[in-house]
Amino acid sequence: MSTKDLHDQVHAQILVIDDEGDHAETMSEALRRLGHVCTSVHSAKEAIEEIRYGAFDVIVTDLCMETETSGLDVLKAAREFQSGAETIMVTAHGDVATAKAALQGGAWDFIEKPLDLEIFRNLVTRAIETVRLRDANQRLQGQVDAAFGFEGIIGESPAIRKVVNTIRQVAPSNIPVLITGESGTGKELVARAVHSQSKRAAKRYVTFNCAGQSESLLEDQLFGHSRGAFTGADRDREGVFEYADKGTLFLDEIGDMPLSMQAKLLRVLESGEIVRLGTNAPSHADVRFVSATNRDLHTLISDDAFREDLYFRINGAQIQLPPLRERREDIPLLVTHAAGKFAAELDREVPAVTEPAMMRLITYTWPGNVRQLFNTVQRMVVMAEGATLDARDVPDEIRLHEDEEHLHLGTLAGIGLDRLEKEAMRQTLAMTGGNREQAAELLGIGERTLYRKLKEYGLK
Repeated sequence: MSTKDLHDQVHAQILVIDDEGDHAETMSEALRRLGHVCTSVHSAKEAIEEIRYGAFDVIVTDLCMETETSGLDVLKAAREFQSGAETIMVTAHGDVATAKAALQGGAWDFIEKPLDLEIFRNLVTRAIETVRLRDANQRLQGQVDAAFGFEGIIGESPAIRKVVNTIRQVAPSNIPVLITGESGTGKELVARAVHSQSKRAAKRYVTFNCAGQSESLLEDQLFGHSRGAFTGADRDREGVFEYADKGTLFLDEIGDMPLSMQAKLLRVLESGEIVRLGTNAPSHADVRFVSATNRDLHTLISDDAFREDLYFRINGAQIQLPPLRERREDIPLLVTHAAGKFAAELDREVPAVTEPAMMRLITYTWPGNVRQLFNTVQRMVVMAEGATLDARDVPDEIRLHEDEEHLHLGTLAGIGLDRLEKEAMRQTLAMTGGNREQAAELLGIGERTLYRKLKEYGLK
């Protein structure tokens, strides 16, 4: 590949680790000349900190630093916290056997010292191409799912892609599925997607909410009754288990089910036999069982409020739905989708959402998650006086929200301000292709201040 071709590559974020400062700087400078944003550190400990809180496309690490296998510790952290990145090991001649073992542990490739910088740049460029191609394929799939909605699930964040992939994996089987997450995150939508993608899709999908039900009513609703079972029972009635036979039964808020009913539910799940109230004759129900809760079942088990054996029975596969504040990158897609949906209901032209309005929506913490976001957008569309949705159309409780107090409290708590600042600069430099003037303008600081901070943080 020619030098021109190398310069034509997209700018990447690269972490370089070597305990020899001069060697780390030589590698970093060779890559910066291609327009990449490089961060260099000089120990495995520093590297693991960067890997935990940063975002990188390629990680280049020396194999031997504090110990002969420090690079393997870096590789392990990269596989855990930077699964989308590729790792290149830099080794001395005698470490080639260990480097080959690192390939089996997930390293992308290795290169021996002393480095030929041209070969090194080509190797890193190929690693970047691998990352970009994989990302492009994932984005393409995400865009298809986001544009059309995978079973109504909208988003292309890594968290939502993981949810969709899990649905695709578990749906064809009969394994019980437990869906967890806060209220408003879309648990019922995921349950319906499991059914729609399953071999039972042509059969019934039955949903039942366990919250707020008395024990007697809950038992009747789940298992049914025979005529004369109680006053007013003038005919036989099947419960939701029988009604969902050969299909899928979704029990929502299963964490609110009384303990005595949990025991009866466990027997049904283990045997597949239903006994209606007022009779001793069992009948069989073949259902795909899906359940959901917004409560911490482990805490309930510790408090003797939920049966551990029932938990093991319903938790064949678990799908954890992230709160909206942890997938803010999906908010523009969700807002656009919701605005189009509610405008169509009103027979109006789909309104454009201005950048100030979108920023307000993105930075809000959304305690009610996607449900609250959709309700908010619906209100904005209904009340909007113009052809666009602007900041003035954002409801007061969101528009006047104190962003500084609430922004990212859940996901960024405990992370130092200097690390947040460093990551913001790194991301902005990558976005602007290394243009410091544009980066400073986007960050709202002077170019001289940015330059000083870049030197301070080891970014160039």
